[in-house]
Amino acid sequence: MQMRTLSGHTGVEVTGLDLREPPTQETVAALNTAFSDHSVLVIRDQHLSPPQVLAAVELFGAVFHQHNTKFALPECPQIHYISNQDFFPDGRRYIPGEGWHTDHSNDTRPPKATVLHAVQLPDRGGDTQFANMQAAYDALPERIRERIAPLIAIHVYQSTHSARKLMGLSEANKERVPNAVLHPITRTHPETGRKAIYINPIRIEGILGMDHKEALPLLDDLLEHATQPRFQYRHQWKPGDLTLWDNRCLLHKANGDYDHAQTRYLYRVMLQGSVPN
Repeated sequence: MQMRTLSGHTGVEVTGLDLREPPTQETVAALNTAFSDHSVLVIRDQHLSPPQVLAAVELFGAVFHQHNTKFALPECPQIHYISNQDFFPDGRRYIPGEGWHTDHSNDTRPPKATVLHAVQLPDRGGDTQFANMQAAYDALPERIRERIAPLIAIHVYQSTHSARKLMGLSEANKERVPNAVLHPITRTHPETGRKAIYINPIRIEGILGMDHKEALPLLDDLLEHATQPRFQYRHQWKPGDLTLWDNRCLLHKANGDYDHAQTRYLYRVMLQGSVPN
C-alpha cells in the first residue's frame, strides 16, 4: 500500500490495496489515521459489489441510515445510489450534490463521513470540489472568530433560502427526520481538536436569536471566505475510486458539467457521527 497527498491541506491517495480482501489491523489503523489527518481519502482501483462496499466502509465506523430512502438499493438498502438519470416531478434533471453543502447536517448526530464508490462515470467532468473548513477557520480574522464563537445555526431538511432544491421526502421519511436541529457555527473536531466553520447553505434556515437581515449576510460572507480556491481540493474521479470525506470539517459540491447522455452512477454510504460541539 502506498499513500500520496493530493493537496497542501486536503486529500490523500491510496494505491496498491484491494478491499475485496480483509486488510490487516495495521493497514486499517493507517487508513484511519490518514483520513483523520487529511479529511479526504481516495482509495484507487476498487471494484466492489454492494456487500463489499459495506464491508470496506465499516473499517471506518458504523453505517448511518440516510434520510431519503428513495435512492436505496433494494438488495442492500444501507447503500444508496448517486445518478444523473433521475428527474424531479416537473421533469427537470436531478443532479445530486449540486451547491456547497455538508451531508445531513439536519440530523441531531450528522454523519461523520460520506463514502462514494465510482461505478460508472462520464468521459470527462463531474468532479467533486471540497472546501477545507478548518483551514478557512484558521484564516479568519480574530474578530470574526470571536463573533461567530457563540452562534448557533438552525438546520432543517430544506432551507427556504437555498437556491438548490432537494428531492422531496416521502411521508414515512418525514416522520423519522427531525423538523429542525441546532448546531454551533464553530465546530470542534472530536478527533483532532481543530476548529472549523460549520455551515450548510442548503440546510441552514437561520441563526438562533438573530434577525435574517443580519444572519443571512453573515452566512454568505462565511461561505464566500471558506470556498476560496486556496481552501479547495478538486477531485477528478477515476473508475473504481472509493472516496471517503469528513463532513465535520469540509463542504463539498458536485459538478454537473458533463454530457448527460452519459451515465454517472456511484454507490453512497454514510458513517455515524456525534453531536457537533
